[in-house]
Amino acid sequence: MLSKMAFCNLAFPVLVMACLLFQFTFPSQVSVRNDAGVKVSTSNSSQNVNVSIYYEALCVRCAKFMVNKLEDVFENGLISIINLRLVPWGASYISKSNNTIICKHGQDECQLNTIQACAIYVWPDVNKHYGLIYCIEFLAIEGRQNEWESCFKSLGLPQKHILDCYNSGKGRTLELAYANETAHLSPPHAFTPWVVVNNQSIGKDYENFAAHICKAYKGNASTKSCKSLPSIINSTSIARNLTSSTPTNKMLSL
Repeated sequence: MLSKMAFCNLAFPVLVMACLLFQFTFPSQVSVRNDAGVKVSTSNSSQNVNVSIYYEALCVRCAKFMVNKLEDVFENGLISIINLRLVPWGASYISKSNNTIICKHGQDECQLNTIQACAIYVWPDVNKHYGLIYCIEFLAIEGRQNEWESCFKSLGLPQKHILDCYNSGKGRTLELAYANETAHLSPPHAFTPWVVVNNQSIGKDYENFAAHICKAYKGNASTKSCKSLPSIINSTSIARNLTSSTPTNKMLSL
């Protein structure tokens, strides 16, 4: 069987990043379960910044954020000072008539949301499950989301446990937990991706999330990458940014 790096060399160029993410992990990450029973990856340091990303599959804006922006925290070392959580639910909802999950972008989105939820559950280390999610989201940007199973081979990942999770109904249970969590966001999410830093939404400034992380971090670890970031917008601008996300602008994801 080919090694993980051999699989990476066979993959298209963008998977190099995903391969590296899967191969190299940060020892500060440990696994715990949240109140819903979902395994999440957290840090040994209580001073780390909690960052949650609420998103959905097949949302172009979400995919571009996950691939082009979120990867930066792995490259510049910020991942070592944050507890990163990914929550694949977005604008989905549960039908009151038959209790089925309805997704904004149809059944393909529902499937990929659940596959990603299973990846997070099976591989709670964010360095591992983000590699797979990165690959899936990149394929979505290219309109090749139906090729998502190729990510397992490209990354040298076993897919059995993920498919078992999906087919057994465990994935649905995970998604329902994410639905409950998303529904209780305060303020409610107005679009996706919705980024929350230390329990505070950063609204439309989500692309500048790294600066918010650096501002929130109060620990002593070296944060050299933070010094190269521009200062975040002032609190008045943040407040205006959040209040502009009115119900009439809800669910702006593509």
